Amino acid sequence: MPDLYYAATCQTDFSCPMTRDEIAERTRRMCAIAEQTIAGYEPFFDVRLLVFPEFAHAAPAYDNVSALRKNLAVPLPNEHTEQYEKLCRKHGCYIQTGSFIEADPDFPDAVFNATLLIGPAGILSKYRKVNTWIPWEVHASPHDFADYPDDPFPVVDTELGKLGVAICYDWLFPETIRQIAFNGAEVINRVSAYMDPWGATAPMDWWTLMNRARAVENTAYVVAANQGAAMANYPPFSWPGGSMIVNHDGVILAQADPGPGEKVVVAPIDIDALRAERKRRQGHDMRAHLRSEIHDYARQGYLPRGGRTELTIDNIGQRIADAKAKLPD
Repeated sequence: MPDLYYAATCQTDFSCPMTRDEIAERTRRMCAIAEQTIAGYEPFFDVRLLVFPEFAHAAPAYDNVSALRKNLAVPLPNEHTEQYEKLCRKHGCYIQTGSFIEADPDFPDAVFNATLLIGPAGILSKYRKVNTWIPWEVHASPHDFADYPDDPFPVVDTELGKLGVAICYDWLFPETIRQIAFNGAEVINRVSAYMDPWGATAPMDWWTLMNRARAVENTAYVVAANQGAAMANYPPFSWPGGSMIVNHDGVILAQADPGPGEKVVVAPIDIDALRAERKRRQGHDMRAHLRSEIHDYARQGYLPRGGRTELTIDNIGQRIADAKAKLPD
């Protein structure tokens, strides 16, 4: 276990791909960013963890599952993830990949928004976005399948600490990030494409607010990479960047200036200090103080499962309407 290492959030600014043939170019650029970051900071400190944004390989440029599977979806692992594995072996680093649109033969009518954690030993975990940005995201969630076979909230014990991840809209659900923390995560990566006006600029800086709140609630580091694509590249939204690293007290250790463009920011991760804080604290230890039993709302299902049928904007809209009908007036 290193006494101290540095993490890097690496935001991208690519044009939105329309076919999977365009993914390789983006992979090459992200590998170059990772190598340049490691080499550039080597005289000062070791960058061991690099996190990339949501939609870095491909965005949902089509509004239906069939077109996404035909044009953009890829299996995981694949030839692109092999490039990250080579880089991690070479440098002894860990990469939280930008998200892929994933096709899985076990779910033939679905696509997932997925990211991999890769280290020197290879692929360590796969996370599929649980809280998809409905109604516009027609990706499936692990929640849609009552028989989903895997842990939807994987946490990996590594030499850098216990690493977890969640994707973009997941972070507006404290229950999701809390589950990752209760699965043991000490560093929680955020792979995100958070658009204006909810970016890093007041008065609607939800991006900053949620990153800091989730860090404080769970006494965890947050390493948050946001999409930095200009509106011309990823219409109909502009993507404000503002990638940041936050410590367990909600203090922003480093942050990219808001605005589009490729940017990398780095900050130290001190796992020993985090563990000492978690062990020492009696006050403000919200994990230990949690009174789960009194919160009965979590035992009530709201958004119905999608099941093994192809998701559409229309049937997602009906599921939202059904959920709203269960809410108190």
